[in-house]
Amino acid sequence: MTQPLRLGIAGLGTVGIGVVKIVKKHAQLLEARSGRPVTISAVSARSRNKNRDIDISQFAWEDDPVALATRDDVDVFVELMGGSEGPAKASVEAAIAAGKHVVTANKALLAHHGQELARSAEAKGVILRFEAAVAGGIPVIKALTEGLAGNEIDRVMGVMNGTCNYILTRMYDADLPYDVVFEEANQLGYLEADPNLDVGGIDAGHKLALLAAIAFGTQVNFDAMELEGIQRIQIADIEHAADMGYRIKLLGVAQMTGRGLEQRMSPCLVPASSPLGQLEGGTNMVVIEGDSIGQVVLRGPGAGEGPTASAVMGDVMDLARGFAVTTFGQPADTLRPVRGVKATKSAPYYLRMTLLDKPGAMAKVASVLGDAGVSIDRMRQYGHEDKTAPVLIVTHKTTRDSLDMALSGLEETGVVEGAPVAIRIEEV
Repeated sequence: MTQPLRLGIAGLGTVGIGVVKIVKKHAQLLEARSGRPVTISAVSARSRNKNRDIDISQFAWEDDPVALATRDDVDVFVELMGGSEGPAKASVEAAIAAGKHVVTANKALLAHHGQELARSAEAKGVILRFEAAVAGGIPVIKALTEGLAGNEIDRVMGVMNGTCNYILTRMYDADLPYDVVFEEANQLGYLEADPNLDVGGIDAGHKLALLAAIAFGTQVNFDAMELEGIQRIQIADIEHAADMGYRIKLLGVAQMTGRGLEQRMSPCLVPASSPLGQLEGGTNMVVIEGDSIGQVVLRGPGAGEGPTASAVMGDVMDLARGFAVTTFGQPADTLRPVRGVKATKSAPYYLRMTLLDKPGAMAKVASVLGDAGVSIDRMRQYGHEDKTAPVLIVTHKTTRDSLDMALSGLEETGVVEGAPVAIRIEEV
């Protein structure tokens, strides 16, 4: 009989239990599709006695995930604990050193340590895979490393945090302010323990950094990511965008330019009629543009027990079949370091600011914008509110450098209350 592929699973939260359920439920299907049994030898988690609504007594238990990673009866270490440091990092390093394959859903770990872990895995002749770390159940890693491997990738973009998409969609659908929907999402359990990982764009930025490394053959460079979350988006922005035929999304964009790698995760206006504009709730979408394929749109559930466990098992099944691919689609030593740059391509921007009720205030704004080379396409002023007036401006296409110069100048005019909100209008 063909030897089984034996898993050691560290982390029995939502995703870990989902993997256990798939292995138990589809044992015959997995064996038929891979040509060998897939089994679980041992597991590890913070608490052994927690009620998980599934029997794990048949598996050996390890209190220490590092001990689990080095067991003789484990062929593949499945790391589902999360975190860029601590037990997750230590156990993955131990598994690789012990000659074990690794499957992980840990985007933070790979965004910060992916290059060194990939090198270590290749040196030991083992495979490190992470389909579940990006966009939940969407097989975007496989798409880039396998199906689109014959393409030179021009651009990768997408909505990769379901919580942010839920919040922005809910604000639009129910006409509710950000703070109310944020609390609603928290009560529903959608937010991370540190909510800023979600609403600050960090979680999605980790994912984009991994996709960029594969797409452009570069070392992961999360530190060069431009990050802006959705905390400053107001219901007024949602409404103004809708009036102009747009929806606001936390959008990640990565593309190679002549000056370096552009990686940005920030709120953008996208056409309401586009696939990204029509994306609702917690769903994720990744758009890949290649020289041969043109544009490919991948859409699906971005989180949850079933979708993420499905992605984990996709990697496990490749290992069961003996299919080997390097961590980032090419040998780690060939991934080149690259300089991070701000957005270089011109785009129109949506600007919202609050002007003080002073003579010549609007003229000063127009002058600052003009001095920075930013021209006004459309402008609308709303009713006065306590000696202030909300103003909405849509610019013609301009560079980010010019816009930043204008924003800095606006704060020095003495007629703008607080910092203006600037949102890029993205062509998709």
